[in-house]
This record gives sequence, structure tokens and C-alpha cells, in this order.
Amino acid sequence: MTVHPATMKERAAEALHNDFLREAVKITTDKFFAGKALAQRSLGDWEAWRERGRAIRAHALAHLDYYLGQLIDQVKSRGGKVHLCETAEDAVQVIVDIARARNARSVIKSKSMVTEEIQLNKALEAIGVRAVETDLGEYIIQLAHETPSHIIAPAIHKTRKDVAELFSQVAGKPIKDDTDTLTNFARQKLREEFLTGDIGITGCNFAVAETGSVALFTNEGNGRMVTTLPPVHVVVMGMERVVPTFEDLEVMMNLLPRSGTGQKLTSYVTVITGPRREGEVDGPEEFHLVIVDNGRSRILRDPEFREALQCIRCGACLNVCPVYRQIGGHAYGWVYPGPIGAVITPLLTDDLDRWGDLPYASSLCAACAEACPVKIPLHDMLVRHRVRYVAAGKTPPAERMAFRLYKRAFTSPRRYRLALKMAVTFQRPLVKDRHLSARLPGLAGWTAGRDFPAAAPKRFRDLWPGLAAEARQMGGADHE
Repeated sequence: MTVHPATMKERAAEALHNDFLREAVKITTDKFFAGKALAQRSLGDWEAWRERGRAIRAHALAHLDYYLGQLIDQVKSRGGKVHLCETAEDAVQVIVDIARARNARSVIKSKSMVTEEIQLNKALEAIGVRAVETDLGEYIIQLAHETPSHIIAPAIHKTRKDVAELFSQVAGKPIKDDTDTLTNFARQKLREEFLTGDIGITGCNFAVAETGSVALFTNEGNGRMVTTLPPVHVVVMGMERVVPTFEDLEVMMNLLPRSGTGQKLTSYVTVITGPRREGEVDGPEEFHLVIVDNGRSRILRDPEFREALQCIRCGACLNVCPVYRQIGGHAYGWVYPGPIGAVITPLLTDDLDRWGDLPYASSLCAACAEACPVKIPLHDMLVRHRVRYVAAGKTPPAERMAFRLYKRAFTSPRRYRLALKMAVTFQRPLVKDRHLSARLPGLAGWTAGRDFPAAAPKRFRDLWPGLAAEARQMGGADHE
């Protein structure tokens, strides 16, 4: 696994020196954003659809115990098995036990952020089970021992040359870096895996409570191979990904692809309801639904952040975020990048010391909230995170001292006037063309990339009497 620097600031600095990454992210997110603008028009009133999506997700979360109960009952009634897992370790152990019971040697996987979250591949490899990602982007980053850089485009940061080098290692011979050659090689290798996999593991875009069905939205068709060819199908689902009815699923089918990739519909919408039945020619002999909590119930109990669980993992907030568009996904340090990652990572991990700086990777422009198809107020949540971070005393001592001084100056007119006079006096050696040009401690992060205006020699308040008198004179002259 690629090791990244410890702090968000260090990871961002590393990303900013990667010109290809920044250009690749810009091109891809621009394409997704432009496609979204076109695709959403065909629905008519996009805001009405967003409100429907928000209402469905909010209702499901408000009654999550009921709908999860209904889902579990329906899955069991159709011959499936359900495993409720409080922690990542619990979920991993369940899947490891299934693999051992089947004497599995290989597992084929369709794209799943939750399996990334619980580090499932690492656990399977530890017991001698080979796990193979079959989504092309996931396959590429698995070979590179990296995490996804984007929720729906995990290998956004890789060049064709990078991919050719990775495929050459697998092939044991040089592979050309043209698109046709790379595609044909991946198709051939993954087809072999599809035909020999002992267990298929997928994520879950949505689970429909009324029927116990699982819906997968994919563009490559690998999801259907993973769910039909192996004798065992394991679905790993975040506990919040339930919708009450197929009518609700239809709303999500319209919102998610349009918001994520700009498609009216993903190439494959696969709905699975339990294991293979008598008389059916394909499908698994066993169907397991692994429902993962791993911190989600803690978010559900938190009124300030509960709405974060409405997320449908479309990636729309990443595509418009000015910070993500400059630094890509790996700068966020964990599985979930972008604004939604900055919100949920500190909550899922319950670790402010390690992840509390993520909410500062935002301009608070609110573009993420405007792009979100289910109206999650992400920018408000980023501010709430910052409040908690400060209240917990996690900010640097120098920063706390600076804001205490700021508070003292701005809560007293006398101290405010004195501070301005001192600033005008002491800034003189540092000012060039009416801007602070020196790299001052605490301001270097600003002045390195943009102008920091110097304090004006005279306040507007001091200038106003003369300006007002001049205006009165001009007004009197006009009357004459």
C-alpha cells in the first residue's frame, strides 16, 4: 500500500507538485460536471427531483430500524442469510468464515467502497485467499497497491503508461500503452478470473426493503458476472443504504448516474433477490447480506451530522469542489475523498487527532451542497466539524493565541484602533506594492499563493469627514 504523508497539509502539498494528477482530475471532473448539466435537464424540474431524493433518504434514516428489519425478513424469506456487523472487524470475520467454509481459493469482487473501508482484501490475502477487483479502475489501483482517488473513477490519477507498466508486470512481458491493447489485456485476464472465482463479493448501491432486493449500478458488466457465476454471492452493505420501495429506487436510479457521471442511466442496473431458485439457470447457490455499522449508528445519533448518511456515493460533490479538483483523492488520506470524505471520515473513525484537519480542506463555497442530489448541507457540516475541532483544543497553540488576541482587539473599539495603528507602523518593512510580500509565520500559507493586502495608512472612518464634505460641496454646485 502506498504510504502518504501524515497530515492533510503535507498530502496536499505532495499532490500540488503532481502536474499530471491536477490536469487529469480537472479534465475528468469537468467532463462529469458538463454531462450532469445536460442529463438533469431531461428530468424537467431538477430541484423537485432533488427534494424527492432528500425526502426518501431522510425518511429511510428516520425509520432505519423498521426498514432494516423488513429488509432482513425479506432476504431470509427468499433463502438468503443476513449478518449484522457492528465493527469492521466483525464484518471481515464473517466473510473470512464464509471463505473458509467454502474452501475458497479466489474471490472476485465488484466495486465496493465499504470493502475498501473495512480492508477486506488484506484480510482475505492473510488467510491465503486471492481477492481480485474486476472493475477496471479498481483492478488498476489494486495492482498499484493504492486506494481510490475518486468515488466513481478510482484510477483517475493514472496515465496509460502507468497502466501499461502495471499490466506488463502481470503479463511478464511488455504491454503497449494504447487503449485497445490495454482494454483487451484487461478483458482477457478478468474473464479468466470470472470463470474460476469461488466467491463473488459486491457492494450495494441500494437495498429495497419491501422485497429484500439488492441493486447494483455498473457500467462495465462485471457486476453481473460477479453475482451470477460464482456459487456464493456476498453483498457488503453500509447499514444506511436501504430504500423502502422500488418506487424509491427508481428516483435514485435517475439521480445517481446523472449526478455522478452525467449519464441518464448506468449501462447495467442489476437487481438481485436472494440465491438461485429451483428452475433458474444462473445465480449463486448461497446469498449472504453483510450489513455493516462501523460507526454509522454513531452518526445516526448525532443530530448535527445525521444527514451525512443520506449520501448516495455519486461523487458530485468531488466534481465541483475547488479543493478536490486541485489535490485529488489521495490527499484526503483514507477511503472517502472530497467534501463527503472530509465530513464522514472523522465521524466513521471517531478520531479527531488523525482526521480532524480534513474539514479545513474547503473554501466553504457551498458548491458541494448545491451539487448534492439529496441536498446534504455539506458546507454547514464542515463548519460544525471545525467548531468541534477547536472546542476540543486540537488547533495549534499559536493559532489559539492568535485568535485570543484577535478577540481582544475586535471586542474593544479602543484596542481595535490601537491595533490598526500598530499594524500600519510595523508592516512598513514588509510591504511592497501595497501588499505584504514577506513569508511571515502564520501567513506564509496565504502569501505563497495569493496577495495579502497591507493595512491602509488611513482608515475609511478617518477619511469619511473629508469625503462627506466634498460630496456636499459637489451637491451644492450641481444645484447652482
